[in-house]
Order: sequence, then C-alpha cells, then structure tokens
Amino acid sequence: MRPLHVKSRLCHVNLIDGRNHNEAIANKSDLKMIYYITPTYPRPEQIPELTRLGHTLMHVPRIHWIIADDQSLCSTNVLNLLRRTGLPFTHISSPKPYVYKGTNFPRGVSNRRAALVWLRENVREGVMYFGDDDNTVDLQLFDEIRRTKKVSMFPVGLIGDYGISAPIIKDGKVVAFFDSWPGSRTFPVDMAGFAVNIEFLTPTATMPYSAGHEEDKFLMSLGIKLDDIEPLADNCSKVLVWHTKTVKFKKPNLKIDIERISKLPKYEDFANLLKETSRLGMAGIFSKNGSKTFIIKDRKTFEPLSLLPTLV
Repeated sequence: MRPLHVKSRLCHVNLIDGRNHNEAIANKSDLKMIYYITPTYPRPEQIPELTRLGHTLMHVPRIHWIIADDQSLCSTNVLNLLRRTGLPFTHISSPKPYVYKGTNFPRGVSNRRAALVWLRENVREGVMYFGDDDNTVDLQLFDEIRRTKKVSMFPVGLIGDYGISAPIIKDGKVVAFFDSWPGSRTFPVDMAGFAVNIEFLTPTATMPYSAGHEEDKFLMSLGIKLDDIEPLADNCSKVLVWHTKTVKFKKPNLKIDIERISKLPKYEDFANLLKETSRLGMAGIFSKNGSKTFIIKDRKTFEPLSLLPTLV
C-alpha cells in the first residue's frame, strides 16, 4: 500500500490584524481568539467562495484564518486574497496523499491535519473551528463558539435527507443526534457543527482518512463523552451555519489570441480581463485551440480580431 504521508508546506503566516477597525471589531482584545480552519482546493469556484467567506470573517473580531490548500504549490491567488482581507492568517500547502489523487474522498483531511499540526506547534489558547469554503455563517455563531470550554455543538442546515444535522438536547445536555446518515457513528454531526477549545486539543487528536467518518473519529480521538458537549445556538434550537454549495462550473477552453488583442490600440483593458479570467481559472484561453469565441454588436456576432479594429 502506498504511504499516506504527504509533506505539507507552510506558505505564509501573518499575525497582524491589518483591518481598518470599526466599532464592531475595535477594543476586543479580551476575547478568545478563534482559529477558523478552511480546507480548500483549486477549481473555478475557489476564489469566489473564499472571497465570500473572507468578507464574512472581516466583520469578526479576534479571528485568525487558516487556509489549507490541496495543492503542492503555494497559490498566489489565495495569498493575494488573504492579504486583501487584512485578517491575521496562516496559508498552508497541504496536498492529499497520492493514493487519493484520483478521487474526491476523503476530502479535506490532509488540509485539516496540516492545520492541526500548525495549531499544536504555535497556539496555546483559543477556539478552533472547521469552516469549509462553501459554508454560510451567521455572525452570531462566532460570539457563541468563543464560550467553548471543551467541545461545543450546534445545528448545521442544508445537510442530508433531513435538511438539518443537530444534537438533540434534554435538560441542557446532549442526549442524541438528528442526522439522516447514522453510519455507525458515535457522533453523527457535520464538520461545521462543532468547535473545540485549543486547550482541550489533546496530542492524540487526529483525523483519519476515512470517508464519512472524519468528524466522528476526530471527536472520538479527543476522548470526549456526551456529558462533555456544550450545546450552543439556544440549546441547538437555532441554525447559525449552513452547508451551502455552489453549482459546479465546467471550465471552458476558449480560442482567442490575447497577445494580438493586447496590441490593438485602446483594448488593453479587454486583454487584461481575458488574462484575469485565465489566471483565476474561470476559463482556459488559447491562441490556437478551444471553442471559437465571438463579440456581439447590434445583435450580430463577430470574431474578436475582425470586429475590434473597426469599432469607433
């Protein structure tokens, strides 16, 4: 069997909060730091997803964003996005093991494992939360998870056949779970449905490469019991996070000669837009191969290089 170990790479760490602080995030140095771990991977939707999430996190005081990217190189696009937010951040290159390269499962494990290693080596206190790049989060959730003493749990919307995954509470204690996939799991919860106090992050804490059991096995590795779980979100009666999913976009390959367009007088902006489209992975642009492209004017279509020089 091929080894599962893959060398992760620390790309960049920024510990300075460079946001222009408003009243919502100023003078909050007494709050516990939240370490928001986001696994991600290259695809056309990656930067839009991270942009949306980043603009949520920019409203949250005392937060450090850890992005662990499933690729062997340190992505310039991801780093530039992180810098633009002004947030403290850690950027990690954390490719999945070679044996899983041709599959989608188990997703995000190498990323989260790399983030856990960084936390153990660099952080002593705070609260850790796994937040995927396609999740939607109510700002109230951040106020709630800061209270986590060991492990807190709360509902996640848009999950499975029930539309919700949540602990069931009786007399303020977790007694069972409501989730459409039992899976012989002790803790049948979604990855976005719990937070952990870093002081409780034991040396044995780990996440296995076991599709569908990542959350359960991680929580079990902490050695927790039902009585240890702290229910949040009004005794798990409210939804403050949703597992939203962006529709997959099939990346097109376009036949268009950027270099020739860039040499046309006054069309540098259009050429730069095409370069940006390619750089962000939204389309492959080639001078000799790909789908034929057109420009529209007066309800008629034209080849770019035949029309652009004639436009006034």
